[in-house]
Amino acid sequence: MTGMLVLGANGQVGRQLVRGASEQGLAATALTRSDLDITNQQAVEDSVLRLKPDVVVNAAAYTAVDRAESEPEKALAVNAEGPGYLAEACARQGAVLVHLSTDYVFDGKKTGAYTESDEVAPLGVYGRSKEAGEQAIRRHLDRHIILRTSWVYGLDGNNFVKTMLRLATEREEVSVVADQVGCPTWAGDLAGAVFAAAGKRHHRAEDREFFGTFHCAGDGQTSWHGFAEAIFRHARARGFQVPRVLNKISSAEYPAAAPRPANSVLDCSRFAHTYGYRMPRWEESLARMLDGCLKP
Repeated sequence: MTGMLVLGANGQVGRQLVRGASEQGLAATALTRSDLDITNQQAVEDSVLRLKPDVVVNAAAYTAVDRAESEPEKALAVNAEGPGYLAEACARQGAVLVHLSTDYVFDGKKTGAYTESDEVAPLGVYGRSKEAGEQAIRRHLDRHIILRTSWVYGLDGNNFVKTMLRLATEREEVSVVADQVGCPTWAGDLAGAVFAAAGKRHHRAEDREFFGTFHCAGDGQTSWHGFAEAIFRHARARGFQVPRVLNKISSAEYPAAAPRPANSVLDCSRFAHTYGYRMPRWEESLARMLDGCLKP
């Protein structure tokens, strides 16, 4: 694989993509937000024209779900307008765009896992901005791969796992929401899925099965409370301090600026069938990640 351009290279998925490319000996150019502001259309066009990638991976995003409620223009610029500019530039270059989206495009009212054909109905500004980004990509570029994922965590950046590990050192009692369910996804697994998808970049637009929207998240499901239980269980087994009490609370007891879907479980069978890459069980990936960051 050659000619990959990774955007958002300082984020938790972006850093895993950079590591993975290096480990696999892939030719990849990694740009951070300071290198390229995807909300600047001219800068996007100039960068894609200059670098001439055959695949662009957009891991750049505005991910502050609650803050988006008070600054919707910024969320829309990064999550909707920017992906549209990238899609236009990729169309001119003849490049494939792999774009990371979210489970928050759904309202969470469905019983069971969401498939790619389910109707989107985002509850908050963040989800609406990501859904608008998907639509912008579809308007401008046939050879796109949109990967909707869920509850991403990793070694880098701020995420639920790192928050729980910090709270474990600060509190004897922790309360976590138990009435929202989803699919925890390790950034390393998601990077592997991106490489699997990008490997199909030479297919033509007529090979429709390789392009479009796919769900890609850790295998299995749990609640935020169940996720926290697993984190503390693995930490305790490695000799680390954990809270004495872990309480279950409802979403109503943990008020937030942005509404969250009660169910954001994703059915990822289409991605596995199309690309031959099955996401590992979320518990197994969590254990691998903690092995890498919890050193006695």
